Amino acid sequence: MRNPVGAAVLRPEKTASITEAVLAELAEVGYARLSMESVARRAGVGKSALYRRWPGKVAMATAAIGEWAVPAAPRPDTGSLRGDIRVMVEGMVAWLSHPLISRILPDMLAEAAREPAVAAAFRDNVTTPRRDAVRGVLERAAARGELGVSVDLALDLLGAPVYWRMSVRQEDHGPEYLDELVEALVRAICT
Repeated sequence: MRNPVGAAVLRPEKTASITEAVLAELAEVGYARLSMESVARRAGVGKSALYRRWPGKVAMATAAIGEWAVPAAPRPDTGSLRGDIRVMVEGMVAWLSHPLISRILPDMLAEAAREPAVAAAFRDNVTTPRRDAVRGVLERAAARGELGVSVDLALDLLGAPVYWRMSVRQEDHGPEYLDELVEALVRAICT
């Protein structure tokens, strides 16, 4: 008996190879010049392999970013909100410093500002799952009585300063800055 082929079989190693090709293309040429053809060529597959996984460019790009970004979100459990905040802030710095993400993220956010479909797909595949991945950390802090604001506000406050400093201002994020930021965040969101 012959093994099934085509849409019936999506090999994980092939999907990983395609995802790497999508991220490399996004970093190299940006979203506007990204094409299914160039990704297929870089991955060494036919375009049909892409279309079996995603309906088009928006879904492909945002799913690929999400495949990398969501597992990279730290989920610390140090026993204290201060310790968890430090790990999450350092995780955000590592994510934004990554050579691919540092080139892809600004471009995708600019595209999302212009295209509602890109914004929705980015939110569904990257932003919401990444926030949900660390939500439990803050819910545990709330259960311990350490959180003085809503979980959603705390999530906003944790990510925004690091993103602003690194991506918008393009300033250093050394240990002294991180120490000061963690202390400010603790004062802002703790009871």
